[in-house]
Amino acid sequence: MKYSLLGVLGLVLACQLEAPAQAVRSGKPAATKSTTHKKTSAASEPVPATPAPATLVVPSWLPPTNPVQPAATIVHDLLDTKLDIRFDWNRQWVLGTATLTLRPHFYPQNQLVLDAKGFDIKNVRLVTANKEKNLNYTYDKKKITIALDQSYSRTETYQVRVQYTAKPNDLEAGGSAAITQDKGLYFVNPQGADKTKPRQIWTQGETEGSSCWFPTIDKPNQRMTQEVSLTVEESLKTLSNGLLTSSKRNSDGTRTDIWKQSLPHAPYLTMLAVGNFAVVNDTWRGKAVDYYVDPQFAGTAKAIFGNTPQMLDFFSKKLGVDFPWEKYSQIAVHDFVSGAMENTTAVTFEQSLVQFTARELPDVGYDPESTVAHELFHHWFGDYVTSESWANLPLNESFADYSELLWAEYKYGVDAAALVQQEKMSRYLDEAQSKREPLIRYHYASQEDMFDRHSYDKGGRVLHMLRKYVGDDAFFTALNRYLTQNKFSPSEIAKLRIAFEETTGEDLMWFFDQWFLQRGHPELKVTHSFANGQVTLRVQQLQDSTFSPIYRLPVTVTTWINNQATDHRIVVTKSDQTFRLNSSQRPNLVKFDSEAQLLAQIDEERNQDELLFQFSHARNYLQKYEAIDLLRTKNSDLAVSGMLRNALNDNFWAVRLAAVQALRRYKGAEGNAVRKELQRVATSDKKSLVRATALTTLSAFINENYSANYTAALNDSSYHVVSAAVQALAKSPATDSRDRVNGLQETNSHEVLSALSAFYALNGNTIEQYQWFLRRMPDVSKVDLYQAYLPNFATFMLRIPPIERDKGVQRLESLARTDPNDYVRLGAYKGLSILSSNMPTLKATMQDIRNKEKDEQVKAYYALMQ
Repeated sequence: MKYSLLGVLGLVLACQLEAPAQAVRSGKPAATKSTTHKKTSAASEPVPATPAPATLVVPSWLPPTNPVQPAATIVHDLLDTKLDIRFDWNRQWVLGTATLTLRPHFYPQNQLVLDAKGFDIKNVRLVTANKEKNLNYTYDKKKITIALDQSYSRTETYQVRVQYTAKPNDLEAGGSAAITQDKGLYFVNPQGADKTKPRQIWTQGETEGSSCWFPTIDKPNQRMTQEVSLTVEESLKTLSNGLLTSSKRNSDGTRTDIWKQSLPHAPYLTMLAVGNFAVVNDTWRGKAVDYYVDPQFAGTAKAIFGNTPQMLDFFSKKLGVDFPWEKYSQIAVHDFVSGAMENTTAVTFEQSLVQFTARELPDVGYDPESTVAHELFHHWFGDYVTSESWANLPLNESFADYSELLWAEYKYGVDAAALVQQEKMSRYLDEAQSKREPLIRYHYASQEDMFDRHSYDKGGRVLHMLRKYVGDDAFFTALNRYLTQNKFSPSEIAKLRIAFEETTGEDLMWFFDQWFLQRGHPELKVTHSFANGQVTLRVQQLQDSTFSPIYRLPVTVTTWINNQATDHRIVVTKSDQTFRLNSSQRPNLVKFDSEAQLLAQIDEERNQDELLFQFSHARNYLQKYEAIDLLRTKNSDLAVSGMLRNALNDNFWAVRLAAVQALRRYKGAEGNAVRKELQRVATSDKKSLVRATALTTLSAFINENYSANYTAALNDSSYHVVSAAVQALAKSPATDSRDRVNGLQETNSHEVLSALSAFYALNGNTIEQYQWFLRRMPDVSKVDLYQAYLPNFATFMLRIPPIERDKGVQRLESLARTDPNDYVRLGAYKGLSILSSNMPTLKATMQDIRNKEKDEQVKAYYALMQ
């Protein structure tokens, strides 16, 4: 599972709303970065800890107390599911027959309970070799309780057949940060009324959405084989798990496709998709690897998905377990309720994440490829071995998250991997300001709460520390042991720990306890001094030890004397601890956590000279970035500006990007030279994001005119750059550039449309531009509607006569009330809020919109806007 877009933006807010109002609360801001390595030797000297205060201060991030959520009791083993599915597109119903093969898990059973949400049940029958027999049942719209014909023992299998109609649209929609709705099965544009998107059907089973469209035991600790028969219009393509074993044309103009998966998996991984797709074929070791996309994107599908066979090879070799499944398909669908989903052999992606035109490809970056890697790695961690309960979700998501770093490291190098590490760390620390939970948590209000930046980003960073502690050989040997011992079965955190202990021979309870089973992270203050041939290094753990542990932290400290580096291995175990490191002279730099692996907030004392030395002798991207970041406020200093100008030529684009950002509003003595360098970067840097950012940085120089650069950039091959140029011109429009900007009005780029909306918000006032806003609104992405386009439309309307605003105001109100997409409703509401400053009557309308909104996350945003 990859995070939904709304989940990424709204997660911190959601966490804040979860925090209970109890006792006195204090919050600590997130800080910088992190790292770990093997245990080491160095003399340590504990310093007494400060006595605890008499009054308990409860931190703002402490979550409420929730009930224990154990793994579901296994009463029956669900062995196989056969589905015969048809669709009523007009009523958005599923017409199904499900044949389930089961046996009691251990104790004899004469009753079967199945999950089935919102069905019309036609009949329930026992299937035997000679006949079918009606069974008595009761149904409460959530579960079918079936009286079996006899008591069955654990050695006896039986089959039950349920004929039903599923009505997922009648269900009350829930959701989470990662999965915005949980209706299980979705019809997209079923009547074909929306000309901007195709007719499609697709499913999303995680967490327990499969039981919204077929009866099952909808728990992650079940394993079943399956066969799915889909009858659809002959013109449409289908996809499901496993292999297509049969495709038959019917006399009524339909076709029946049968998809069969012979290896068992959890019910939430069952999927189907129906629509008009182009199928781009690939292969890996004789297995089909297919990419299903909208027909107009067939030409660029391999540019996005084409590394899949190489990923299959890399992960198979790295884990020592070959990709076990029958095939591997990836499909792009419209309006998907999550970023992507690891359905076994048939991964589903939100189309906006993976469908791009040839013109857009240079700007795509690493995100789509990282998502492809993430979902593929789930086929070992999540599909092959599945967490037995949602409390153990990090056994799925932490590994998938970490695969993004593994792939970046293999394919693009250590700097690219370090950038992944940095971005993931930042997202976890952002969330940690408002909520801190154990990774493996048996207390939660809803299983959907597990889909947060802890399970993903924190978990991935914990695995990175574990890898660096035990070493690569032991790490991947232990993963092979874990996968081999637990294949096709549910698992829990103890099994992962045992696999590592059996591999390394070391009791690792200390590591698993502090990182998986306890909340929080280290908050470190690191200082050092030199005297008498020794560096005295003091490490203080400042986190609140009432609610978080005092950590054991194996870590590397590197001392630099001129160009010679010496690594010291130390183990921090106290709240306040001093280490003495031998050194022949005062070091040029003492770098704590020099391998940048600790999951921690680190306040490390270094002066300007040390940071300049750190940049010039950096071993990795993170050390360079840290030096740039900590010195950006001193960019007027000649030595610092020299470092930044040097960084503009770094081999790694993210270093160049950081330098460009750090030179924003530079006021030092090298002004002309710096601005010329930024102009060069804006024109010729190989990375489009760096060129675009350089334009934005140039636009921040007040009283400087770079309109010639901006106007020239309107011809750039990158939409990033064109958008940045339009945004820059919006602040200082040049007479000769207005026509050029207007000439972009028919662009196909969402990004450029958003930039144009910003231009007109500041400089527009004509009816033609008003009509342009209304006409192009359907062509803008949902995220861009929220972030820019709709708020800019409202700002633009403040510049035109009130009598001409009515149509636009009505459009915003309609979107805020009725649009099915959360982003669009939020963006429209934000637009109404902007207009309400000049139109007080809108306040009552906005209040009514808030009162009628049903989505809790959207309501939380509304509360924040008040």
